[in-house]
Amino acid sequence: MNHYETVFILTPVLSDAQMKEAVEKFTKLLTDNGATIVNEEMWGLRKLAYPIQKKSTGFYTLVEFDGEPTIVKKLETAFRRDERVLRDLVFRLDKYAAEYAAKRRSLKANKVANETKEEVKED
Repeated sequence: MNHYETVFILTPVLSDAQMKEAVEKFTKLLTDNGATIVNEEMWGLRKLAYPIQKKSTGFYTLVEFDGEPTIVKKLETAFRRDERVLRDLVFRLDKYAAEYAAKRRSLKANKVANETKEEVKED
């Protein structure tokens, strides 16, 4: 089983519910085909480096998953068939990139935990 990471950009004209539904569609496709979702981050609405389909912003989403190599082709096909997706990128993480991703997740989790503790102290 390999470690993969995908980043895709959804069109900015979607509502919050439509955006979440699109992300759930792709994560469900992965889990239905035997992949396990390791991490999912919604980066929100960001400015694009250059216009794509006359749009200058898009909803960015990162999904890390473990799965067989055959899943990647199915996921890329689903991205191409969905008109809500402006751009997508799927790549396999080597052992160093996987270690870095795990470290980044743990640092982010610690940061969120510390912020939560500070909010509780203020109340």
